[in-house]
Amino acid sequence: MVSFLIFLITATGLLVSSSHARIFTFELHHRFSDPVKKLAAQRTGGVSFPVDNWPAKGSLDYYTQLAGHDRFLHGRRLAKSDGKLTFADGNSTFRISSLGFLHYATVTLGTPGMKFLVALDTGSDLFWVPCDCGNCTSTDDSTLYNSDFALSIYNLNGSSTSKKVTCSNSFCYHRNNCLGTFSHCPYSVSYLSSETSTSGILVEDILHLKTDDNEEDFVQAYVVFGCGQVQTGSFLDVAAPNGLFGLGFEKISVPSILSQEGYIADSFSMCFGHDGVGRINFGDKGSLDQEETPFNLNPLHSPRYNVSVAQIRVGTNIIDSEFAALFDTGTSFTYLEDPPYTKLTESFHSQIQDPQYALDPRIPFEYCYEMSPNSSTSLVPTMSLTMKGGGHLVIYDPIIVMSMQSQLIYCLAVLKSQDYNIIGQNFMTGYRFVFDREKATLGWKKFDCYDIEKASMSLNKTSVQPAVAVGNGTAIESDGKNNFAQKSFAFPVYQMPIFGLIYSCLVFLVLLV
Repeated sequence: MVSFLIFLITATGLLVSSSHARIFTFELHHRFSDPVKKLAAQRTGGVSFPVDNWPAKGSLDYYTQLAGHDRFLHGRRLAKSDGKLTFADGNSTFRISSLGFLHYATVTLGTPGMKFLVALDTGSDLFWVPCDCGNCTSTDDSTLYNSDFALSIYNLNGSSTSKKVTCSNSFCYHRNNCLGTFSHCPYSVSYLSSETSTSGILVEDILHLKTDDNEEDFVQAYVVFGCGQVQTGSFLDVAAPNGLFGLGFEKISVPSILSQEGYIADSFSMCFGHDGVGRINFGDKGSLDQEETPFNLNPLHSPRYNVSVAQIRVGTNIIDSEFAALFDTGTSFTYLEDPPYTKLTESFHSQIQDPQYALDPRIPFEYCYEMSPNSSTSLVPTMSLTMKGGGHLVIYDPIIVMSMQSQLIYCLAVLKSQDYNIIGQNFMTGYRFVFDREKATLGWKKFDCYDIEKASMSLNKTSVQPAVAVGNGTAIESDGKNNFAQKSFAFPVYQMPIFGLIYSCLVFLVLLV
């Protein structure tokens, strides 16, 4: 139905001699008034908006159309303020050990809808899925990932709502590689992971979403994403074999598109549960009592979710070492450069009472320890970060526990970096993080990520099992150390062989080629 302006301009400006300013006056007409009806007939010939069906004043249809128009306008205002959306298949996210320990969610694309299990990555911008593949992960052998999950391949011709993005589109960053203005826009993204990349063409199609409330209204939003025709490196064997969902700042990311189109406020949240189950919500601005720290936005570079750490506390030691770090959900563990890395690890090591485990080339972590036969005597120092602005972030999962044949060991899940400081998923456990792009702040609050009953149903549906828990009980705080086996939260145990663990130490910080 064609919409018409509810007023007509009937007078031009009157000159006020004292200030040489023009005063414009307008004659306003009701949406269903005779002047607007006359204009509608003139502009459309009464075809697009039949004047014969013009609702009679005071009729049910008259008020229905007015109320519908008001709901539409009010709905867009609500979307800008506190409306929240999530994926049509639900807002559950899952950490999957066989897929690089990253968090994944199910998204539905196209018409008819096709499901993809995509990794969620705040360190990159582009959303891409395997499509018209020249070099993608094989769909024949899904045992490496999950026996109940079949990898999907997007088909441009299989969706009635798909459209290739042309080189004239503002989302086309690689116009220099175009053959002409109306040719298909190519893309190519390389990641810091060794020889890991994706390339193909950009596509526009429907992403199926729903409101995060009791009514669960479904929304079909057109988004631009990558038709990933060629994948290399880790995308072929362990990480994001069915696509990567970039959540970055750039205008091509899905949060940016949804905000620009008025569906949501320019913010989203992710929650990371202790058992690997989490949540994602678009448009979530968090709560008034959350802690916050500003993003470090450099006008000379593309914006990232980069924050400043002012201080590190390890047990009884306070380390004054200010540094900037990227908050990246696409990195499983935390990476630090020197001097923060050495200061943190040496402080941690000095407070451990268990014998250090011999270096093993299969284990990427430098500081590992043998768990005492009586695990209740294994003590791990508490750890927290003080962020710029004074907010405190207690690290609930600083270690990772591994089963080495007949022995349990635990490692400080922090790796040494040569290039970037990156706060990975293991430091995000137990919180809801709010990436508020409008305020340019990162918010966080200790949070129970899910309703037990709903999460159990989702886990059974996807056959993704939570990590094995070690102990459950009360934390010991008096001497600055926690009883490892009696923490009130669970540590995951990983079985050998651990080659997948090495692959999980991959950085998905995007570099546009």
